[in-house]
Amino acid sequence: MSAHQALTHLVPLAAKELDENKVTPGVLGFIVFAVMAVGVWLLMKSMNRHMGKVDFEEAPEAPAAAGTEAKAGKSTR
Repeated sequence: MSAHQALTHLVPLAAKELDENKVTPGVLGFIVFAVMAVGVWLLMKSMNRHMGKVDFEEAPEAPAAAGTEAKAGKSTR
């Protein structure tokens, strides 16, 4: 008997035992979810560390922009 024939004999047995209302993701589903959760946590921790290193100071407005505003404020009537 080949492996293919053995598997075809086992499929009907597995189908009889399967209750469609009680199917769960199982241990593998939990492990995959847990690994993804740990990965997201590590990424968030790394992002917070990198954002803490950022020293951002807003540059003052350029004087050319102030001159443009003064010209816009004058009206020629």
